Amino acid sequence: MRMTVIGTGYVGTVHAACMADIGHEVLGVDIDAERIATLAAGRAPLHEKDLDALVVSGVSSGRLRFSTSLAEAAAFADLHFVCVGTPQRPNGPAADLRYVDSVVEGLGPHLRPGALVVGKSTVPVGTAERIAGRLAHLAPDAEVAWNPEFLREGSAVHDTMHPERLVLGVASARADTLLRTVYEPMRRAGVPLFTTDPATAELVKVASNAFLATKISFVNAMAEVCEAAGADVTLLARAVGADSRIGPHFLDPGLGFGGSCFPKDIRAFAARAEELGAGEAVAFLHEVDRINTRQRRRTVERARRLLGGTFAGRRVGVLGAAFKPGSDDVRDSPALAVATAVRAQGAAVRVHDPQALDNARAVCPDLTYTLDIPKACEDADLVLHLTQWPEYRAIDPAALAGVVRTPLILDARNVLDARAWGAAGWAFRALGRPVSTLGGAS
Repeated sequence: MRMTVIGTGYVGTVHAACMADIGHEVLGVDIDAERIATLAAGRAPLHEKDLDALVVSGVSSGRLRFSTSLAEAAAFADLHFVCVGTPQRPNGPAADLRYVDSVVEGLGPHLRPGALVVGKSTVPVGTAERIAGRLAHLAPDAEVAWNPEFLREGSAVHDTMHPERLVLGVASARADTLLRTVYEPMRRAGVPLFTTDPATAELVKVASNAFLATKISFVNAMAEVCEAAGADVTLLARAVGADSRIGPHFLDPGLGFGGSCFPKDIRAFAARAEELGAGEAVAFLHEVDRINTRQRRRTVERARRLLGGTFAGRRVGVLGAAFKPGSDDVRDSPALAVATAVRAQGAAVRVHDPQALDNARAVCPDLTYTLDIPKACEDADLVLHLTQWPEYRAIDPAALAGVVRTPLILDARNVLDARAWGAAGWAFRALGRPVSTLGGAS
């Protein structure tokens, strides 16, 4: 089947490459000529497991091509996936839909009769209806559907090829049949498929993100209580997560969530609910957001206390810049927020990350970066573990103790082996856990 994927950012590049891999003929479209040239040369413009190989394979086979022209896209196919960004507005919490609207305005006049425009971008409920109204003037025979993505950065290719569910928000049997055909390999593999109206499909995505964000903020709120009570939040989370009604996933206490989805999506959801007169129903999301932001401040404050109340004249080694492991994405990264705050308060900060340093340097040029873990920690008075890359769990604590000034570490992700670090002579501290349960030097 022929299709276009408009927007070759994170979601669009993955979707285009995966659709080509399962046999479709795909044209990826973006206004960024440099990005399109990179993709056309068979190189993925972002770090994502298995994505490079899929892009190379798709381009080599001829099933995956790229263009900067929406007119070419309209001529190429009658099925168009819209995957452009929906960032937070600069002046408020609502979603900025200018890129979605720009695609509709640019593509609409060129669409052939019967074209299907399928949104994958995360949008406020009602966007599909609004777009359909606009296309009624630009392309009267075109139709709109919504097919939200549920990708996790770091495993997006796997999540596309082996999704936990497919949601098709459609307004006609024809659109339903067409999208079922697109995902036929997944349907044959037994992936659950839900056919809904477009508004419900839009809400499934934002409701899912809101629920997961709430679980993360809940366990981090419990971490604050644990610190006050002398309890251990990691043990609490395991015991609570053993309840089948709750489950262990996303009950990982630590620095909190970031990235391009959860923070802006829960804010946009709350803003849209206010517009619909249902703001009170999701008022709790404001506290979810506040708890998450507070985790960053608490981490900085905890680090400052460990250094005797001041960062002035101190050296701090930072492990992690990406917002999560497996990605080079630093958008709204909690790790970078903490590193920047520590530097602003007087510390000399050196940051390590295995993938995200170029992106981090672009947004936080005042920090010092290195691809060498010992170099990041050299002469450090404190090491901060801020992104849970597997490389950091593989560190030999005894060897690293030989390069720091003071063997003191704050594990803001609660994944390092406290006893191994303590046995190597480190004073090991972690969020939501009392010193008595950690072992090691005090």
